[in-house]
Amino acid sequence: MSAPHIAGRIYEPAAYAANSLEGCYWVQTAPDTASYPHFDGEGTVEFAVIGAGFTGLSAALRLAEAGADVAVLDAHPPGWGASGRNGGFCCIGGAKASSAQIGARYGAAEAAKFHAAERAAIELVSERITTLGLSVDRHSQGELQLAHSPKMFAQMRAEAAKLSATYGTQTDLIAPGDLARMGLNAQGTHGGLRLDLGFALNPRKYALGLAQAVQARGGRIHSDSAVLSIAREGEYHVLTTAHGRLRARHLLMATNGYSSDTVPRWMRSRYLPLQSSVLVTRPLSDDEIAAQGWSSDLMAYDSRNLLHYFRLMPDRRMLFGMRGAVRWTAASHHAHRAATRAHFDAMFPAWRAVETPHFWSGLVCLARDLVPFVGALGQGENAYAAFAYHGNGVAMGSWSGDQMARLAMGQPTDLPNFFQRSPQRFELGPLRRLSLPLALLQYRLKDALS
Repeated sequence: MSAPHIAGRIYEPAAYAANSLEGCYWVQTAPDTASYPHFDGEGTVEFAVIGAGFTGLSAALRLAEAGADVAVLDAHPPGWGASGRNGGFCCIGGAKASSAQIGARYGAAEAAKFHAAERAAIELVSERITTLGLSVDRHSQGELQLAHSPKMFAQMRAEAAKLSATYGTQTDLIAPGDLARMGLNAQGTHGGLRLDLGFALNPRKYALGLAQAVQARGGRIHSDSAVLSIAREGEYHVLTTAHGRLRARHLLMATNGYSSDTVPRWMRSRYLPLQSSVLVTRPLSDDEIAAQGWSSDLMAYDSRNLLHYFRLMPDRRMLFGMRGAVRWTAASHHAHRAATRAHFDAMFPAWRAVETPHFWSGLVCLARDLVPFVGALGQGENAYAAFAYHGNGVAMGSWSGDQMARLAMGQPTDLPNFFQRSPQRFELGPLRRLSLPLALLQYRLKDALS
């Protein structure tokens, strides 16, 4: 299926087409039987949410729970975008800027508030899974960062106590010689640090669970309802789709890496999508797991700037993801699949003959100043947006959507003040994607030297 024509999108049209989800392992684990009729005709709603991923659904759920009249519009069904095709890591994160950079820019109190938000985001997802009774294949108590060099392990050792104090939780330093004994044998790793926060899940099951909860509380979800333009008429935002016009008193933008420079115009150059790709193996046998020596169910990632992220799932398939592609074409997709497989083989050489039948890509979202945004947008009164989680959207996207809904209802929030700044625009405007090859090269050089 071709993508709906929405002006101002900066990737090739194939990135937004329905069939870009092909190859995604999560689709076969959670068929979606719910109905999401496209928006048709004329209508009025109190709150319109654009985007049916973690952010939009979380916002809509908070609104519906408060008894508000809410409608969610998306070009595709819920969880079609990054929310239904990510690695399923519910963990700390959301900013690419370091803790030191955040503290230097915004002050120690703001940095502490951000770290509290990271914890609260994980807790929100956990609470909703429990409260809504969602079956999401949850596993992994905490997360593991593996050092890709002795220098990085020395840095982990120096920062372990500070990290524990920052998040108020236990950290466990794992010496290089203990990795294999703990079922964490990966080539090219030099020790690790486990943080007792977060867990892994099936992201599609979580997204569809949120969608069902929204509908059960009276919220409307419309797929095949791409918003083509937004205009202001008096106190209303008027959202035009291919089949109708929806008037809304409050507008909530939740499109993240699938945003447009023109819907609304305020978004222009304030976000930058970056591809992240994932492969999944067939189920591994006990002998194959023993041969490699990776038997832990901990969600893990390495210390590179262009990190690898991976985990052994409950069905004994290995998931492995990385970033680095800068185009969305058939040739680029084929080349990046080969590159991802080569990195997988290098880290897990005993599995070089293991098939990886599933491979797919999605768009994560960066901000120019490398921190999330949740706040008012310049689209008149009662308009808000939340985006830029820098590849950590399971937790931070869910929490940011919830906070955005609170903003829209005039309720107190727990947002750090800097979340509500006006995001800087990227240089090069609509051509900003041209800066990615150089940025990726710089990160690769940093990784090689660290």
